[in-house]
Amino acid sequence: MVAYSNAGDQYRQQSAMTASPGELTLMLYDGCIKDLKLAKIHIDAKDYAKTNDVLQKAQAIVNELIRSLDMQYAVSKQLMQLYDYIINTIVWANVRKDIAKIDESIELITELRDTWKQVIRLNRKQQPLVSGSLV
Repeated sequence: MVAYSNAGDQYRQQSAMTASPGELTLMLYDGCIKDLKLAKIHIDAKDYAKTNDVLQKAQAIVNELIRSLDMQYAVSKQLMQLYDYIINTIVWANVRKDIAKIDESIELITELRDTWKQVIRLNRKQQPLVSGSLV
């Protein structure tokens, strides 16, 4: 089992190293959703230490998304407000072990991720073919 885990870690690390900035953002969204879903499982199991760990990881991911914003754009300012709200929601969920707040965070992050996926798809369609292959 360890060999599979290490292989998976190596694959994820290689994927992150070769990903475009847009794909990295998508990976952050996916990681945050995964951690939020794990938090629900840990709350149900009454494992509050693990709940805290994964919710703190989710917060760290949202903080990384905040750091990646280019504040010269109006949309970044709007995203900053949304990310701040999500962080506050995650903190509340962690303090109160509130699954409804986790669900709210999952819903918001999922909407952002799905929108981001569409942006990436549209950008790929608009890019010309290079050397006969898709970029």
